[in-house]
Amino acid sequence: MAKNEFDELDILRRAKTPAPDEAAKARALAGAMAAFDAAEKISPATQGSADGARLTDRTIRFWREMMQKKLVAVPALAGLVALPVAGYVGWQVMEELRHATAPGDAFVETKAPERQRVEAPQAPVGEAEIAERGIADTLTAQPAPRSEEPALLNSGTRPASRDMQVGGSALSKQMAVPAAPPVIAPEPYITPEDRERFERFGTNPVRSALESPVSTFSIDVDTASYAFARRSLKEGFLPERDSVRVEEMINYFPYDWAGPQNAEVPFNTTVTVTPTPWNADTRLMHVAIKGYDVQPAEKPRSNLVFLIDTSGSMSAADKLPLLKNSFRLLVERLEADDTVSIVTYAGNAGTVLEPTKVSDKGKILAALDRLEAGGRTAGEAGITEAYRLAEESFVADGINRIMLATDGDFNVGQTSDEALKRLVEEKRESGVYLSVLGFGRGNLNDAMMQTIAQNGNGVAAYIDTLAEAEKVLVEEASSSLFTIASDVKIQVEFNPARVAEYRLIGYETRALAREDFNNDKVDAGDIGSGHTVTAIYEITPVGSPARMIDDLRYGEAGQGGGVANADEYAFVKIRYKTPGEGTSRLIETPVTEANVSAFTEAGEDLRFSVAVAAFGQKLRGTDALADYGYDKVMEIAAAARGTDPFGYRAEFLSLVRLASALDGKR
Repeated sequence: MAKNEFDELDILRRAKTPAPDEAAKARALAGAMAAFDAAEKISPATQGSADGARLTDRTIRFWREMMQKKLVAVPALAGLVALPVAGYVGWQVMEELRHATAPGDAFVETKAPERQRVEAPQAPVGEAEIAERGIADTLTAQPAPRSEEPALLNSGTRPASRDMQVGGSALSKQMAVPAAPPVIAPEPYITPEDRERFERFGTNPVRSALESPVSTFSIDVDTASYAFARRSLKEGFLPERDSVRVEEMINYFPYDWAGPQNAEVPFNTTVTVTPTPWNADTRLMHVAIKGYDVQPAEKPRSNLVFLIDTSGSMSAADKLPLLKNSFRLLVERLEADDTVSIVTYAGNAGTVLEPTKVSDKGKILAALDRLEAGGRTAGEAGITEAYRLAEESFVADGINRIMLATDGDFNVGQTSDEALKRLVEEKRESGVYLSVLGFGRGNLNDAMMQTIAQNGNGVAAYIDTLAEAEKVLVEEASSSLFTIASDVKIQVEFNPARVAEYRLIGYETRALAREDFNNDKVDAGDIGSGHTVTAIYEITPVGSPARMIDDLRYGEAGQGGGVANADEYAFVKIRYKTPGEGTSRLIETPVTEANVSAFTEAGEDLRFSVAVAAFGQKLRGTDALADYGYDKVMEIAAAARGTDPFGYRAEFLSLVRLASALDGKR
């Protein structure tokens, strides 16, 4: 600021204050506040936008000091000072707007559910401090613009002279304050449309064992739901209820159930009945299945086709870059004699890598590294090309599998779930199976993933981190790739003499008709090497006050004077096919008092799986657990954590804590 400006301001401070003029005071306040409002509106500073600027503390603090009630209480002083000060503030705002929108200075926040104004810091200046510092001190506290910066306000020069009249004295000084240049609002940041799609389904109801004694469903070894829920919770919100499939939550964890002794019987079944933690008047019937664990020397050759979505939406760091690193982990896990092909699809399908032995690992990894995202999503063409390559390199008695990695919808060619379902149903007869790996957020078509994985005799997983990729593709590679039993169905018949009601926890999307159990043409889930599958029923014993369904008026009719095997709770039947066979085999297990155990005496795996079942039901908002707190879930899980070599159970405990904190905000 020039020396003559300080001199004139000193004169102003020493000048006698004129008598108050209410009209002048009103005009000064109106003009000053209008200037302040205009300055505030220059930059809304929305969070979540890559563009936009915010007023710095020094500008806002300066204006607030100028607008203190005691300062503008002197009408003439307010009238004389308000306009030039407003011009100065306008200049300062424009300087800061230009600086804030310079490259690298933009404020970006990746997730902002609401547009938020930046609040000015509350730092009022006291009356004594204002009197001591004076207007000149307030102005000199503002830093001068950098000399190398381009000028503002036409010529860009700061005010050089003003005309002021105090009392009858004329202080000649002209001030050139042209209109502020127009501010072009930055193009608004558009949040990508949330196109995630989940199959809608209701929670299994309580059923009467007398009216509907038989429950039938296909097994499920998918884990996508748990990984998706975990990501949602870690990002600070509860997962969508239809994204929560409780059976996938339960089966995410490895359990040490008793397995078969040899491959002649591909899996073993263990049934346990315990009290229900969330209802003292019901019991849980816990059905655990463990597949035969094929030893490394027995593993067959693998013929894998990586079918990779390289459409434009895959450019995010948690999509194609994570996908490539995930497949690198799998390639490192394969044997030298295994074969890998790579097909990509974006607009149309193309073969990036013809069938290549893993002994030439460098060629496979180089092909992965070259992948880039761009274009639309021709998924159907990609699937067709992938099946062609898989069939050309088919390995008899080996693993022939397509691994589809995508972030969402197919928008070129056949795009409906039903059309894709028919396609993979036809192709699975060739012996080539299809698994799906989901990546990213915002475009995830979970319903499609589930449809084609289930009908392609594969599994569906969701990979949100490289650690999850290691779990799915390395630690569980055998169970994910090598099938030991297909079309596995479970049917439970409850004895109405012992069980009044029952409710299957989860498996809503895997329900089968009663007659489907004996129909070998009906597709069902597969079990891989060493896989574990868990199903839990909540049952209400006869005579329990927890019964929810009234007796039928004619309920005893047709019972024939008694019930056979009246001492049994239920009878569990499992049908399965060995790979390559068209006729199913049957395993039967009666459930009696010998299967009953106190909950606290049950093994850690059983108790932990029950905690996960309770957690999944709470995320879905199941009425049966409305009064059962997250703290109780934590208590069960913590006591059953066990050795936890990979830290999955410790992570589960942290998710329960997150859900507990977020649940009140649903």
